[in-house]
Amino acid sequence: MKKMIAQREAYGEALLDLGKANPNVVVLDADVSNSTRTVYFAEQFPGRFFNFGIAEQNMMAAAAGMAKCGLIPFVNTFSFLATYRAADQLRTSIVYPKANVKIAATYGGLSDSFDGPTHQSIADLAWVRALPDLTVVVPADAVEVRKALPVLAEVNGPVWLRLSRNPSPVVYGDDFEFTLGKAAVLREGTDVTLMSCGTVLERVLEAAARLVQDGVNPRVVSISTLKPIDKEAILAAARETGAIVTVEEHNIVGGLGAAVSEVVADQHPCPVKRVGIPDTFADTGPYDELLDRFGLAVDDIVQAAKAALALKKANGR
Repeated sequence: MKKMIAQREAYGEALLDLGKANPNVVVLDADVSNSTRTVYFAEQFPGRFFNFGIAEQNMMAAAAGMAKCGLIPFVNTFSFLATYRAADQLRTSIVYPKANVKIAATYGGLSDSFDGPTHQSIADLAWVRALPDLTVVVPADAVEVRKALPVLAEVNGPVWLRLSRNPSPVVYGDDFEFTLGKAAVLREGTDVTLMSCGTVLERVLEAAARLVQDGVNPRVVSISTLKPIDKEAILAAARETGAIVTVEEHNIVGGLGAAVSEVVADQHPCPVKRVGIPDTFADTGPYDELLDRFGLAVDDIVQAAKAALALKKANGR
């Protein structure tokens, strides 16, 4: 049984460590500090913590002003609120002027499972990926969250960090090093490449193990930096394996699958199968059950890989 740690928990602890190391770090929250785990920072540094209540638009605009004064604001709220309710301020006050603001968008994907479709954030990546000059990161586990945060704090510009609510398997060891803009290859393979972003990586690894049992040699790649995306890793997969499956806890429209398809279509066409939420709102219920019901079961990944392999064979590869 793998160790399970929630990304939001790792984030709260890493943010506190960052605050101890850098006095310019300030934290803004929209009345959800217990949920986002910014409460750890608030308890240690009350003078550098700002609770805006349920006023996400104001919080974004204030963060832009703080960045103008030389501070490093970390803005925290649920992903659907950061994406939609504060869309104007995110775009115009933060991203357009390239303000040095870090947005921690928690409860990403289906992880706010029991609050239902109104609170689930399944199209956020499509929106933020389309904003020029915004760095977008979707870590695979708690270790990557901890390793990524100091790196993202050094980025001179806006950053979007998507985090999951629920405990998820720890995939990486403590020796893992996060490199912005670089994919991580967890398994080498020559037949098909499985690419994912976020905590679905564990399901991808399970699917890879099943494919091996079926005589398939899959490559497994985690693309935690959605923007700027690692084009070299994608093109290497296209050239060397000839078929790609993308897996994401997001609508199949506009997210990782779209990003990978754009790179492949431009430079080295090959079959790409997208595994994710099939352009529909989800439902209310236990998190793992929703993943299985809405396109992200391990078997969905396995079948997509076999379909990609069939297309590859039909194309004479």
